[in-house]
Amino acid sequence: MHFGSTLQLCYLPGVQKPVSDFKQVKTNTIWLGIFQLAKMVFPFLILPILTRRLLITTYGDITFIKTIMNFLQIFIDFGFMLSATKEIAKIKNNPAQIQQILADTLLARILLGGMGFIVILIASIFLPILSQHFVFSLLSYLTIFLSIFLFDFFFRGLEIIHIMTIRFVIMKTISFILTVFFVKNDSNIILIPLFDILSSLIAIILVFIELQKSNLHIIKPRLKSSLQSLKSSFVYFLSDISATTLNALSTIIIGLVFSSTEIALFGVSIQIIGAIQALLGQLASGIYPNMVRQKSQKFIQHIFKTTLPFVLLFTLLVIFCLPLCLQILAGTKYTAASLIIQILAPTIIFSFCNTLLGWPTLGVINHQKQVTASTIISTVFNLAILVLLLIFNHLTLYSVAITRVVTEVVLFCIRFYYFRKFRHEFNP
Repeated sequence: MHFGSTLQLCYLPGVQKPVSDFKQVKTNTIWLGIFQLAKMVFPFLILPILTRRLLITTYGDITFIKTIMNFLQIFIDFGFMLSATKEIAKIKNNPAQIQQILADTLLARILLGGMGFIVILIASIFLPILSQHFVFSLLSYLTIFLSIFLFDFFFRGLEIIHIMTIRFVIMKTISFILTVFFVKNDSNIILIPLFDILSSLIAIILVFIELQKSNLHIIKPRLKSSLQSLKSSFVYFLSDISATTLNALSTIIIGLVFSSTEIALFGVSIQIIGAIQALLGQLASGIYPNMVRQKSQKFIQHIFKTTLPFVLLFTLLVIFCLPLCLQILAGTKYTAASLIIQILAPTIIFSFCNTLLGWPTLGVINHQKQVTASTIISTVFNLAILVLLLIFNHLTLYSVAITRVVTEVVLFCIRFYYFRKFRHEFNP
């Protein structure tokens, strides 16, 4: 697969034909939509296979481990998907500076990856599920570590999303096919992360081939610059880890308090709702580079007006078509998750609004602290409610789901307040 010529055209001055901002946003959004659609489709394809072939308790354990890995993924990413993307977008016509950012960011993430390995070892001591599936957990973490070498921030910054998307589809297709043919029961679960590792290595090879074809190389990193990039990216990391905590906190609390079966039920619910949220939320990623350049209030308002009806439609489809879809996706063992998903459905609307009001809106006018603060406040609120429910013996799968909806509403109120407060700082 050859993308090199396309990549070169994206950053060499005077080569690429000018395109309108709207057209560029449309292209970015389409490719990011395909990317996110793939991220949603592949788990949905593998879901009925795993839920039917594995014991519900085993699937619950895997769900818990994946939740922990999501935290470690955010730690290794450390906000670079926003900070490094922003830097690349500013210097897209300077290959020498791009190479230096690639090298410095790579070193920073490798350092973080080493720290993440220590974390997973310590966590395995205190968390029974991790210790019971220690090899599975380590191999799952290796997949996370390999993501360091995929350079998604680079492709997003240059707004050449198609390369990243095609690579991702190839990677997931390989892993999916191997899982379908070789993971038959609980005794084969170790193959799941092994196949992910194999597909990641293939994806890394494709990425480095494209870098070479585009005359880009990984040069010697600068330790001081790498450490500085960690410092400048910290505010983005803090927001990301807060958001991940907000999304994963419920699953972790359930995993610590309830059985593996209940983890599985809630995990399936979160996976279905989260996939829809992620698909719709990619619009924010699509408009981010454009908003960095023009900071237009009219543009963000137009995005809200044209997209909210579709978000509402998605929400209604989830509520009314869920029972049949759930039976197809997960099987009869998971029918108890129907009510949980229906309770969680309103989070689709509020999560979409919160994503748009975050980095693409408040972030581009240098109110990163407000974005991060809103997420932290909401996360603390969520944790406080869950603790109170636990203390007063009202912690159930349904009360956890209701708390999650209320938390999203709280987050929306805070971010909308900031949007109104700072609206004069946008361009017309």
